[in-house]
Amino acid sequence: EIYNNNRSNSFVKDGKLHIKPTLTSDQYGEAFLSSGVLNLQGGSPADACTNPQDWGCERTGSASNLLNPINSARIRTVESFSFTYGKVEVRAKLPSGDWLWPAIWLLPRFNYYGSWPSSGEIDLSESRGNKNLINNGKNIGSELTSSTLHFGPFWPLNGYEHAHFEKNTAPGTGFDTNFSLFQLEWTPDYIKFSINNEVIGQVAPSESGFWEIGQFSSQVGAVDNPWKYGNKMAPFDQPFYFILNVAVGGVNNFFPDGAQNPGGKPWLNTSPQASTDFWNGRDQWLPTWNDDNVAL
Repeated sequence: EIYNNNRSNSFVKDGKLHIKPTLTSDQYGEAFLSSGVLNLQGGSPADACTNPQDWGCERTGSASNLLNPINSARIRTVESFSFTYGKVEVRAKLPSGDWLWPAIWLLPRFNYYGSWPSSGEIDLSESRGNKNLINNGKNIGSELTSSTLHFGPFWPLNGYEHAHFEKNTAPGTGFDTNFSLFQLEWTPDYIKFSINNEVIGQVAPSESGFWEIGQFSSQVGAVDNPWKYGNKMAPFDQPFYFILNVAVGGVNNFFPDGAQNPGGKPWLNTSPQASTDFWNGRDQWLPTWNDDNVAL
């Protein structure tokens, strides 16, 4: 997807914020995907490209490697608001539609302990828009949401599996059917995740901190603990800012290739042209995208 500043993708309606993915071809025409030049460089700070990684600011489409077929939005408070410790409540109805990836999360205002994941990440809610996405006998679609802490001395070492919590709804009553209250309690002693006032997980480090929780001593040998001069909550002892977005697809295995979905999955996570494969399979997923139901 492309994240842009467009009122088709982020808007307030009936007093509620919407983040809604749309088709790039609706704005530029389908031929643009295979021959156009996408340039996200802007002339003002509000229009500046925010991530040049992997040709993120400018790219040219071709028949084998289409331009991003989806437009969406990511809202960040990196320049306007950040905080350390407190209580967060976000009332949201998650989107419905195959391969949608809504996220309500936080990143550090300053990478005080180094690049990701050394300075941490707090995921209040991540979910998948598929109604029936079955992996190992479990529906991991819109009936499931997860809350996670990411932390580690360097990539790819990440202790998230020691701070990952999931919540399922009853069958047929996913998080895309009603508004839910996603809650974070962040103190100098613990981080607690709740949904509708039900605690789904808590991490309370000892004085040895997140280095001990991640069991990194047994993995990295002589590598230094990046948080040894912070307090026991490090890296979660620094200011973090909010991010809200709806991503689509991806190749990082958030949508496992082995999961069963009605109509199948139109791309493989190992495909060199996953975006093209995704678009070519739109007859499978586009009928599941219904107006504002695809919005966070």
